[in-house]
Amino acid sequence: MRRYMVSYSWQILKKELGLYQLTMDIIVMIRVCKMFRQGLRGFREYQIIETAHRKHPIFSFWDKRKQGRITFDTMDFVAEEGHFPPKAMHIAQKLPSWRTEPEIQALRNLLQVLDSYRNYSEPLQLLLARVMRFERFGRRRVIIKKGQRGNSFYFIYLGTVAVTEDDDGSSAFLDTHPVLLHKGDCFGELGVLTPSLRRATVVCMEETEFLVVDREDFLANKLDQEFQKDAQHQFEFFRKMDLFESLSDEKLWKLVTLGKVEKFSYGQLISKDFVESSSIMFVSKGSCEVLRLIDLGTSPFYYKWIWQHLELIDNRPLKTHLNEPSPVERFKEFQIKSYPVQDFSFLKLKHLQNSWEPKGTSFSRRINTSGNTLPKMLGPKIKSRNPHSLECSMISTKYGDLPEEAAVGAYIKIHTVEEGETVGLHQILLPENQRDMRPLILVSLGAEMILVRKEKFCELIDSEVTEKLSRFKVNYPSDEDLCRKFLQQNSWGRFRKDLLRLLVKPRQRPLFTPIWPKKKAIYSPKSLILDLCSFNKETKPCHPVFMAPQKYLPPLRIVEAITAPRYKIQELLPRYKNAGVLV
Repeated sequence: MRRYMVSYSWQILKKELGLYQLTMDIIVMIRVCKMFRQGLRGFREYQIIETAHRKHPIFSFWDKRKQGRITFDTMDFVAEEGHFPPKAMHIAQKLPSWRTEPEIQALRNLLQVLDSYRNYSEPLQLLLARVMRFERFGRRRVIIKKGQRGNSFYFIYLGTVAVTEDDDGSSAFLDTHPVLLHKGDCFGELGVLTPSLRRATVVCMEETEFLVVDREDFLANKLDQEFQKDAQHQFEFFRKMDLFESLSDEKLWKLVTLGKVEKFSYGQLISKDFVESSSIMFVSKGSCEVLRLIDLGTSPFYYKWIWQHLELIDNRPLKTHLNEPSPVERFKEFQIKSYPVQDFSFLKLKHLQNSWEPKGTSFSRRINTSGNTLPKMLGPKIKSRNPHSLECSMISTKYGDLPEEAAVGAYIKIHTVEEGETVGLHQILLPENQRDMRPLILVSLGAEMILVRKEKFCELIDSEVTEKLSRFKVNYPSDEDLCRKFLQQNSWGRFRKDLLRLLVKPRQRPLFTPIWPKKKAIYSPKSLILDLCSFNKETKPCHPVFMAPQKYLPPLRIVEAITAPRYKIQELLPRYKNAGVLV
């Protein structure tokens, strides 16, 4: 009996030891997992996957109009900066048939930050949001290999990839200027639309996040039909153009496949310099503007205009018909302007010497024509040519010295490109030595454009299209003409404002003016106005200055108007001495 009790107690102790060991193993495992999680906090993958914790992730409020409570979950939109949100990642991991309509709409709204996705039509955006899945790859990962058959196309949500001609993509890390694609770009679309081989290799330059559309899902959800509808619209657009009237349907469809549709919002920059762009742009919808950045300091007309207005700083009287100078004064002024520093005294002495020589009179005298012996009549007049002394730094131009603050630039509109017109075709057949290589900027006014690479376009056109292009010429105005236009518009704008102040009675201010708190904003409208009257002032208003980069030149300050010293408008219009005469 005793032996039986001993064996029974040994079995119980053995079981307790096993349970104790199991408990210790669990505790050690929890500690290891905790240490492992703490160590992963420096990695991006952990930051994306780990769910952020907030005190009150869900809040709600009562809507009086709908007579119901609206609930908002902030956790649906939580993500690290720039990364794909976990909620959207959860949707993208589902099968296309399992995704609900609200989930598809939410994913579509999130993907509006991608330019290439936004270029598609709304029905196609919804279909893409239904079938795309999320992928993340590390640095040096080959996404597409040259020579293989394409089965997917990709949207870059975060990161950078390089396009190379080799098989493994190693040349991208050796090349100083590789071809790069960034967030918002897409690639591999032709591999899904047509069963063709890949023409290049795409490799990740860093950790990159993709949204992938597979060929099976693409065909199963009839995305090819929507793509065909968009292609048909492009085909009809090209067919209506007179330039492609002689092209066959086969070549025109090839042009459609080579084109890439891009949409630009109002005010969005399309190209910093479309002259050097590698693509030809067809405006299929909307319009855009061609701008030119002009350095006003390089214009002789601007140099003359600046100094003419700086002479008014001394408040000289206005030369009008009321105080017009006499003919004698005008002749003296003409002499001074014709011979500004010439001493005429030696002419009289020369005449006396010639008249005395026949009479035997000797006349020998050294004539001093220095600046100190100028005639009394000319002395003060010559000094009055520079009546003002500007105490500001000067820069040297080929036309003379110019105040440093007056060396500014301006964006001037040259041309408006309407729907159905092209950009980049006017010089395509000209030799390089005859081309206008000035940088020209293209800005959208709300436009949809079709981009075709120039070398592909030249391979496709026939002789008749080439002949039409040879007659197609667009001559943009010179920089000097643009500078004159800018100064004329500036003078008219300042005169119009002065005239409105004179003719319209000023609005009576209320007795109590509310004081609004000043917002700390970077932008100020006064920073875009060059004030010539402030050149001599010691204390000047501090406004941020907008600088524009130039090709191979230092940045240039940008202005949209110039405030110059000018005569009072009452002197130009003496009848209207009081404000509000037309009211």
